[in-house]
Amino acid sequence: MSNNTEIKVPDIGDVSEVDVIEILVAEGDTIAKDQSLITVESDKASMEIPASHAGLVKAIKVKTGDKVKEGSVILELEISDAAKAPPPPAKEASPAAAPAAAEQAAPEPPPAETKADKESNDVGHQGPVTVVVPDIGDTNDVEVIEIMVAVGDTVTAEQSLITVESDKASMEVPSSHAGVVTAIKVKLGDKVNKGSEILELRSSESPAAAKPVKAVEPVQAANTDAGAAQQSSSTSQAPLSERDSSASLASVPPERHSPTEAFADVDLPLRNLPHASPSVRKFARELGVNLTKVNGSGDKNRITADDVRGFVKQALASGGAPMLSAAAGAEGGFSVLPWPKVDFAKFGSIEAKPLSRIKRISGANLQRNWVMIPHVTNNDLADITDLETLRQTLNQENQKSGIKVTMLAFLIKAVVAALKKFPEFNASIEGENLILKQYYHIGFAADTPNGLMVPVIRDADKKGIFDIAAETSELAKLARDGKLSPAQMQGGCFSISSLGGIGGTSFTPIINAPEVAILGVSRSSHQPVWDGKQFQARLMLPLSLSYDHRVIDGAAAARFNAYLGSLLADFRRIAL
Repeated sequence: MSNNTEIKVPDIGDVSEVDVIEILVAEGDTIAKDQSLITVESDKASMEIPASHAGLVKAIKVKTGDKVKEGSVILELEISDAAKAPPPPAKEASPAAAPAAAEQAAPEPPPAETKADKESNDVGHQGPVTVVVPDIGDTNDVEVIEIMVAVGDTVTAEQSLITVESDKASMEVPSSHAGVVTAIKVKLGDKVNKGSEILELRSSESPAAAKPVKAVEPVQAANTDAGAAQQSSSTSQAPLSERDSSASLASVPPERHSPTEAFADVDLPLRNLPHASPSVRKFARELGVNLTKVNGSGDKNRITADDVRGFVKQALASGGAPMLSAAAGAEGGFSVLPWPKVDFAKFGSIEAKPLSRIKRISGANLQRNWVMIPHVTNNDLADITDLETLRQTLNQENQKSGIKVTMLAFLIKAVVAALKKFPEFNASIEGENLILKQYYHIGFAADTPNGLMVPVIRDADKKGIFDIAAETSELAKLARDGKLSPAQMQGGCFSISSLGGIGGTSFTPIINAPEVAILGVSRSSHQPVWDGKQFQARLMLPLSLSYDHRVIDGAAAARFNAYLGSLLADFRRIAL
């Protein structure tokens, strides 16, 4: 027999209401006792609320952004009689709120003090102070993974100085005094304990009245599946963390850090926490950044605040929003289902073949470009009847030279003329600026056995048809032989992707960022064209122009394609 019970917010200390910033379970989940259900945050602290019972989640009563307080219903749980336990008495702190309750109930003993600390306790005393590691609970030899200040910095009381990490949690150690840093006593990788010296300050005021850092009783996070059970002995969470959110983190300068915070950097049910300090997590959440997408530059690939800033800057420069976290994704970001995992072998024989290095690299770039650039494609037809006649004539006249003029050479020359007439197509977005280029480097897609490559014809405006034809032939051969250098694929302003030798009537080429347009060319074919009196057979070339709609509007794209078509129809216009 089973019964339903309501899981409520326990005593969370001396705060009235807190914001729900994360929901860690879903309806239908089977959860264990003490498993984290939601994360809440006040203006000073954040904590994860654990389950008081094990059972099946029937209904979730809160959503992200809700304000809750002690006694608020989190979810409805179906539990068995055997598993059901009496609810905790009123005002009795839950395991997750134990530190807060203990803090409220009785004064904390002061942290270990050095002689300099004791001397500076006199009100109005000014002089040297040695800041030490306070009581950090029952952990020993925690590692210093981040130093947040430098000699000469002016720090305030409760400003974070270093981040330390044990095998269960990471926390930021705050300053007990305000003053100027005169010496730093630790370095990255050092092991420290309660009482270890962190740095020396030239203090200018009495020590802070703030409570020292306390030990955190980790709540053992239960795992609900066999795969996670292997991690259960080391999975835990630090429930309560002091935070400073008095100012918008989006405008916090690099030297500003939040006060002490403890947070488990371990894999918890239903999520993987990236390797980052607590203040960096909050900084990322305020900006809507999904930390799983950020590459860490710190020790052990730890994500720093500068990494988050760099990620945001790159995303904004590209004009995209995939940096948004899942929570933000509901308001306009990207929140998609995970990729389906299928055992293909159960349906028949298969062969696993790894993607080539080029396809792995180009695939990632193509996915980014397709997602982050608002593509629109304009399709048109160009009459190349006379141009094809000219091309064949030139090749017959220059057989002995060994240079074969291709339609691509004419296309490159015509594109340069179109770019000069429509300069917004020869541009790139950089933040809120449009960079208009005064040079004309044209890339062309080369099909190779290992995947697509895009060599670049530099200064195409200064070269003739035969020069361009010879250079495209040479670069295409280097691409097929795998000998193309990175420098030969850089600096492009505009790209051309030609499938004319294969087939097709039109397609949507993906823009090669940071360019803002790309021309796709399909196979030419003879079509009846009305000349005003009769239909004539004309050789028509399909043109598919994809453009970045943030920079180029539809009318401009149509004009560009029409002008390009007129140049190809009568190549004498190039000279005008």
